[in-house]
Amino acid sequence: MKIRYTKFILCVFLLISGSAFAKVILPAVIGNNMVLQQNKQVPLWGKARVNAKVTIVTSWNHKLYTVWAKKDSTWRLLVQTPKAGGPYEVSFNDGQSLVLKNILIGEVWVCSGQSNMEMPVKGFGNQPVLNSSDLLLDAENSNIRLFRLERASSRSPQNDCKATPWEEANAQSVKDFSAVGYMYAKILQEKLKVPVGVIMSVWGGTMVEAWMDQASLKEFPEIKMAPDTAKVINKNDPTVLFNAMINPVVGYGIKGVIWYQGEQNRINYQQYDRLLAAMVNEWRKIWQMGEWPFYYVQIAPYTYTLKDKQGLAAYLREAQQKAMAEIPNSGMAVTMDLGSEKSIHPPDKLPISKRLAYWALANTYGKKGLNYQSPVYKSMKVTASNAFINFDATPNGLTSFGKDLLAFEIAGDDRVYYPAKAKITGNGVTVQSEKVKTPVAVRYGFKDWIVGDLYNTEGLPVTPFRTDNW
Repeated sequence: MKIRYTKFILCVFLLISGSAFAKVILPAVIGNNMVLQQNKQVPLWGKARVNAKVTIVTSWNHKLYTVWAKKDSTWRLLVQTPKAGGPYEVSFNDGQSLVLKNILIGEVWVCSGQSNMEMPVKGFGNQPVLNSSDLLLDAENSNIRLFRLERASSRSPQNDCKATPWEEANAQSVKDFSAVGYMYAKILQEKLKVPVGVIMSVWGGTMVEAWMDQASLKEFPEIKMAPDTAKVINKNDPTVLFNAMINPVVGYGIKGVIWYQGEQNRINYQQYDRLLAAMVNEWRKIWQMGEWPFYYVQIAPYTYTLKDKQGLAAYLREAQQKAMAEIPNSGMAVTMDLGSEKSIHPPDKLPISKRLAYWALANTYGKKGLNYQSPVYKSMKVTASNAFINFDATPNGLTSFGKDLLAFEIAGDDRVYYPAKAKITGNGVTVQSEKVKTPVAVRYGFKDWIVGDLYNTEGLPVTPFRTDNW
């Protein structure tokens, strides 16, 4: 009697467990309230019973899709999305139905990087975000959806992640979300008048190498990988953040990526442009969604306190500028006027989000008439004791908005730089100093901490530069 009872209990357990596993298992990024990229074939994926038939129905066109789970229980297929709209449902069935609800079709962006992208709307401890209360007061918007990965690291690529599930924008969800990422989404949603979703994958104080996968690091043999058996994982070990915080969302239908990172790479600024370019190239390759736009933020001025690392930020910014030429379909938001001398986390994040949005609206979405690119150094001509600097991306000229230009320096062949007098002349700037009779080189904003004071007339700050290679 006892044996029969045990067999009965075992059968019931197997039936229950088998039935439970019949329900399709989806990764965290695919869920209720998500936004799917419009007018695109976007992937859906998950797990089911081995060799099981999985059927999927999308409510926007009532189309039935069929896919079979592989021997490792995984399945993946592409579904066609329509133009922006919703809400919709997506139904999955592997012997048991699973229905995702309140799904919107629109524009999807990833925001990633370190602490200045991580900084939430509520601010960090004792470090505010400007006008955060007003941002939260106006946060309620069901057409903005937010997905936030938790911090995680791994020696091997992970297929799923821990995360705060997709949420509609409101004061509660927005306060813990990236200020730059949220305000960027808000601008796009208002101007494009379509739903916008943002996937936030960030960790403060991190190096670009940690966000790269093994394939993208092959061309950098000097960067050593930690052994898989190493018990302690540092967040800056190569690949560990890619593995845990990017790989789980790779392939999700997106329009593009915004990125804010670089402070931690001041120590190896010489290779940062190539590292960033390699990272973007590999992300695009494995995402398999074409050459999506990559817009990023140049690090802001700040007084670094560690003596052995002082003076390196200017060279890192230079590397970031170089990266734009090495990364197709990319753009950089300049922040030389937005730094905070005593805080590495400047409080005013709205102009940063706007400058990223200018790139997206003009360069990606084709909005005509918007100026989106900061002026960049083009050439220098020396006449007697004057150096004339010419710029690109100044369609209507330059301005200091009535202030003196204080960020220029000039040097002769002795390579000693002196503060320079500078004035806007035509479409450029004339620079001179009584201490330099025959100019050889000019620098602008080429320090850790300095306040940028030169703009094009549309209000975009000039990119810091140097004419020398000393």
